[in-house]
Amino acid sequence: MVRSRQRREGDEPQSVQYASEKSDEGMVPKKPAKMRVTPIESVEGRPEAEGKSVARNVSPAQDGNDTLTTPQRIGQRAKQRPEEQFTNLLSHIKLPQLKEAYQSLRKTAAAGVDGVTWSEYGERLDERLLDLQDRIHRGSYHPQPVLRVHIPKGDGRTRPLGIPSLEDKIVQQAARVIVEPLYEAMFIGFSYGFRPKRSAHDALDALAVTISRRKVSWVLDADIRSFFDTIDHGWMQKFIEHRIGDKRMVRLLMKWLHAGVMEEGKLHEVREGTPQGGIISPLMANIYLHYVLDLWVQQWRKKQARGEVCIVRYADDFVMGFQFEQDALAMKEALAFRFAKFGLELHPEKTRVLEFGRKARERRERQGQRKPETFDFLGFTHIAGVSRQGEFQLQRRTSRKKRSAKLRQLRQECRRRRHRSVTEQHAWLGSVLRGHYRYYAVPTNHPALAQFRRAAASIWHRSLQRRSQRGRWSEEQWKSFERRFPLPPPRILHPWPERRFAAR
Repeated sequence: MVRSRQRREGDEPQSVQYASEKSDEGMVPKKPAKMRVTPIESVEGRPEAEGKSVARNVSPAQDGNDTLTTPQRIGQRAKQRPEEQFTNLLSHIKLPQLKEAYQSLRKTAAAGVDGVTWSEYGERLDERLLDLQDRIHRGSYHPQPVLRVHIPKGDGRTRPLGIPSLEDKIVQQAARVIVEPLYEAMFIGFSYGFRPKRSAHDALDALAVTISRRKVSWVLDADIRSFFDTIDHGWMQKFIEHRIGDKRMVRLLMKWLHAGVMEEGKLHEVREGTPQGGIISPLMANIYLHYVLDLWVQQWRKKQARGEVCIVRYADDFVMGFQFEQDALAMKEALAFRFAKFGLELHPEKTRVLEFGRKARERRERQGQRKPETFDFLGFTHIAGVSRQGEFQLQRRTSRKKRSAKLRQLRQECRRRRHRSVTEQHAWLGSVLRGHYRYYAVPTNHPALAQFRRAAASIWHRSLQRRSQRGRWSEEQWKSFERRFPLPPPRILHPWPERRFAAR
């Protein structure tokens, strides 16, 4: 009624005014261009909240289950289809993954050949990572040579360690997160080295339970000579291509093997091996040994062995248990031929077959022989001992080589800190002892821990006495000093292997 009267009175039609007005864009939903992650605010027409990151995993309101991430989906598909090749992996390395990889790196780690540190790289982080992402997908990313340094070993020799540049660490971490779930679905259970949710103590527990409960009478203590330096690149590429059909990802992984080594200012070409210290190196080593050793041992003990055969592997260090000596000797000979085919070699001095197990001690006593030999694995000397009840007990002691090397380092560090305050030295030495206990404080190792504490205290006291020409202490002064600056006593921190292994 109002509109008709306005038209009769000659007013402008209201429809013209309505046509000139625009709807509020903040209320009209619109679908943006294709994006890997679609912000909720942009679809609903609301402006994006400042400082709010778009989460890739959301929990539905009904069941509360999180959406699988890309690595989880890759791992799930790898388990469901064990023979399928993955042909589109490199496309998942994008800016969010690179940023997460950068944040996960150790901030105080040593710099590579370019000298760029974590904090320096983060000054223009988004700009650098965008450029890095483009170079990765264009194929123009080329890793820099690794910086080689030598760290001392327990036997007086040195171990070569490769330090990649920070940018290479970022790409290696992002690639590892994408590729690792694929191979985790393939790796066999007796492989423990450098795998998620697995530690050296898991391998030690598995070995202890195997020797204590299985029919193990002979042990093959094996060691691969210079494993990380002798990996054949041709075989490595074949092993990778067996499961990864994405040629761009295969090319990226192989680039790190061919990057070369910078040592004392000279560039050395690398035709075999993978540098220790790189983020991707442990995964590459596990892939190589999975095909060379793990799958082969799995078939050998089913078809060739007469009795039980057990194996526990941590990286390139592995121990095998046998029911019969004949199987142990046959395996040692077969391993030599197997490794030679793939450019590897068993260390002749560190690889040996020894009588060991629950019945070994009694059997050797009846034959008038000495106690069973011992072997070292992951820093512990394994001994066929006897419990207080007179039954077999696998006893583990800190390896003499590891203990001597640690005390040697401790002596050098005490000398360097000699003229600092006693309170500061006491706090530092306490942290060293607690760190030592965290790894070596396993059942049956309390005597070795107590011996290490006494040796560390003696080294510290002698270092303090050298601060003065009249610094020799009497026995009463020693006791008074120990009461004032007590060192943490040894205490067993790990449960018995049977208890923790069964619970897991």
